Amino acid sequence: MPIIVYVDADACPVKDEIAKVVERHQITAIMVSNRWMRLPLSPHIKPRIVDAGLDKADDWIAEQASPTDVVITADIPLAERCLKKGAQVIGHNGKPFDPDSIGMAMAMRDLNSQLRDMGEIAGNNPSFQKKDRSRFLNILENTIQRIKRQVP
Repeated sequence: MPIIVYVDADACPVKDEIAKVVERHQITAIMVSNRWMRLPLSPHIKPRIVDAGLDKADDWIAEQASPTDVVITADIPLAERCLKKGAQVIGHNGKPFDPDSIGMAMAMRDLNSQLRDMGEIAGNNPSFQKKDRSRFLNILENTIQRIKRQVP
């Protein structure tokens, strides 16, 4: 079974890094969004435009994900859905999601949402830094190598 990298491409800051890794491994990355976007030029990068609407891209990715796939997203509910299907899931910042950490991530997401609604915190995420990009490249490379070792 081939390895496919599914990318929740809207607001994904690591598209170029994904292109480098999939080129090296000669595997496909499908960049999923609900609108056209400029993507890295590569025969291994495939755009997938889904219908407009809330969670349409997430739904499409979750339907496709399998145990030999990697999903790249910052969306915690999508990460949880893909983990349940056995996919490897990595955040844009290079932090992997796994069955042990997803529960805490969902709880923190809900807590932060409540605090934002109450005006207790602002809605800004930490800025994306060079170390996040480096960590992402390393984690994606290691994840693909691990899947390749496991798949006959």
